Amino acid sequence: MVTADEFEIEELTKKLENHLIETQSSWLKSHFSLVYRSIFSRNSFKDLEKFCNDIVAKYPNLIFDAEDFTSLQESALVSLLKRDDLQLEEVIIWEYIIKWGIARNPTLPVDLKEWNKENFTTLKTTLQCLPLIRYFHITGIDALKKIKPYKKILDKQLWEDLTQYFIAPDQPVESIILPPRTTFAQELPTRTTKPISTIITYEHVAEISSWIDRKSVLIL
Repeated sequence: MVTADEFEIEELTKKLENHLIETQSSWLKSHFSLVYRSIFSRNSFKDLEKFCNDIVAKYPNLIFDAEDFTSLQESALVSLLKRDDLQLEEVIIWEYIIKWGIARNPTLPVDLKEWNKENFTTLKTTLQCLPLIRYFHITGIDALKKIKPYKKILDKQLWEDLTQYFIAPDQPVESIILPPRTTFAQELPTRTTKPISTIITYEHVAEISSWIDRKSVLIL
């Protein structure tokens, strides 16, 4: 499919894309991370991109807990952060973003206490997706523990507004307050070091397969 796109054979590319979505459920499941990265290496697979993002939004650990998460293209990360239905707590999203940004800059000191102004500037420059994080839906204690250590990568006004918001939430702020993400009834996933196979249950795999096969299977 990528080869067809490289030769700009639009009709063939579209047919192959639809073929993957409609008939190759097993292959897609086995190569999900590979497929996900491939579709963002170009800008031609919009149907497949949306299809995969619909899955990742509900089961974000498929990508965020993958061993090669930090090599994910920025465009893929941005496309996920823009979604209102991404099923992760905002503070966990923040942690993943920080992890991704630091991995992109291997020369940054391991110990945050050793960071200088230039180090924070480097990370801020890398993380162009920072405005997509919904800071005002992070608890005060999480902001204190997780965000404050990196507050130098935020705009000064944003940090001031966050501080004010936690003290007096009814008072107006200058920063834009993005709406909260829409969560499903199921419990939001939390970060884990367990293998993905122990996070995604057989029921989840069955449901993902049903999406790919265009069937309706409910998780009981």
